[in-house]
Amino acid sequence: MVKRLRTAAVLAILAVTLAGCGKAEDTTPPVGTLQVSLSRPKVALGSPVEVTYKFTPAANAPNLGARRLFVHFLDADDELMWTDDHEPPTPTTEWKAGQTVEYTRTMFVQSYPYVGAAKVVAGLYAPGNNERLKLSNEDRGDRSYKVVDFELLPQTENIFVIFKDGWHPVEVVSDGAGRTEWQWTKKEATIAFRNPKRDVVLFLQADNPAAGPNAAQQLTITVGDQVLTTVALSASESPVRTYRITAAQLGQSDMVEMKFTADKTFVPALDAALKSGDPRELGVRVFHAFIQ
Repeated sequence: MVKRLRTAAVLAILAVTLAGCGKAEDTTPPVGTLQVSLSRPKVALGSPVEVTYKFTPAANAPNLGARRLFVHFLDADDELMWTDDHEPPTPTTEWKAGQTVEYTRTMFVQSYPYVGAAKVVAGLYAPGNNERLKLSNEDRGDRSYKVVDFELLPQTENIFVIFKDGWHPVEVVSDGAGRTEWQWTKKEATIAFRNPKRDVVLFLQADNPAAGPNAAQQLTITVGDQVLTTVALSASESPVRTYRITAAQLGQSDMVEMKFTADKTFVPALDAALKSGDPRELGVRVFHAFIQ
């Protein structure tokens, strides 16, 4: 009986010891260091921010193969808010030891129901099997690395933009990465905002995924009779573009009306190749029109 009790005690101690040890130490050599910085330490919900990524390979780093970056935005309780997983502009297959890779992406902070302290965790993974590479950053577990802290501010910090005439209702797609929203214009569409009486920047993300002969290829942006810019549209990509607008171009009125005019429009229901019953007149698909 005493022997059984001693055996049970030893097993209990061993169980506690093993539980304290946790997972086996990851002794794989790190392939490099990842640094991420934001253009502003405080970012309002719904606003754009520039995110700069800098990867410094280890001196003896092997070829990384085809990898993607996972970029997860977490709240103070480590709850996932949204992601910005992407492939770097220079493929990881071309990254070499001794050559630092750096690039900047403009992204829009999603309108998530949270304000306060937040963080970004990131890393590199293989698209096929999700295998992650070890980096020399401090590991949060599972080769996930905290790269930057920031603060989320309320959306009321932004210049409020009114989508007036010429816009179709908002369309939304939700997935594990968050929400993607857009609005189609008609031939002409107008936004309005209170005149800040100073220079501003227009952030615009727009495209036209249609490829028919009546699909818009160009968007003209005007205030009054002034042409601010013309935008060449693509069916394959929708980068965030920025346009500087002077206080003089905005005029002296208390409210500014900015007009978007598509060079062409199409009706999906009238294009047999689209096999669509959509009867709307569509000009340009706009993901973001933001005044800063």
